[in-house]
Amino acid sequence: MAQKSSLPGPYGVPAFAVCFLAYVATGLELSVNNNAADFTLSARSGPPLSLSCLVQNNSQAEELLWYRGDGTVDLKDGNKVNVSNICISPLTEADNGVTFTCKLRRDQSVRVSVILDVQFPPFLTGEESLPVEEDKDVTLNCNAKSNPQGQTNWYKNNNTLTLQQNRYQVYQTSDVFQLSIKKVQKSDNGTYTCVVKSALGEGRKDFHLIVEEKKPVFPKEAIIAAVVVVALTVIFGIVARKEKIFKCFKGSSETAL
Repeated sequence: MAQKSSLPGPYGVPAFAVCFLAYVATGLELSVNNNAADFTLSARSGPPLSLSCLVQNNSQAEELLWYRGDGTVDLKDGNKVNVSNICISPLTEADNGVTFTCKLRRDQSVRVSVILDVQFPPFLTGEESLPVEEDKDVTLNCNAKSNPQGQTNWYKNNNTLTLQQNRYQVYQTSDVFQLSIKKVQKSDNGTYTCVVKSALGEGRKDFHLIVEEKKPVFPKEAIIAAVVVVALTVIFGIVARKEKIFKCFKGSSETAL
């Protein structure tokens, strides 16, 4: 007795295998800027950047889709079939790390993605005045993004700042640079400059630190006690005056009788 085949489709070959063989036979694939696999594209910020998606080994007209992250990119009718181009203009630091993906509309598993590596110099300008009371703590915030990441140096009155142990503290991440000074003194007066340098340039910002005289602090208990004494004095004064007026009024009434 012949064994019954459990494989559907012609010649006992499953349908998914037929589709797979057809796909292999045609070799249909996409390329973006001549790259058939996902890749990272480095570019300087400013000038426009073009991405070109091309269908290869196709036997019919194929419609293409573009995505920026999870959102679709609007394409004109003449820019969808077999070849599709998009232009990012101007290219900015906001595009850094963004993924653009070109997909085949009828089979969106056929795709190529490109991650943008947008390079830009540190952007840091201006100045800031920081009045601070003596013996208080102060933090100078010098925030500047850059790609590649910049390195920071601090200066005081145009001279390299010598970091005093237990008084100065420097904190740095990829785009946050801070200088903290504990219990500022009159000698800390001056202009502090944050300089962020990378291979593409540098940025700087000035902080004018103004240390003010320490304001006298009165104990709360003493202030409350003084207010209570003044209030009681006023109240007793009013009561005494009312008694005096009452006696005068009473004396006048007895004389008239």
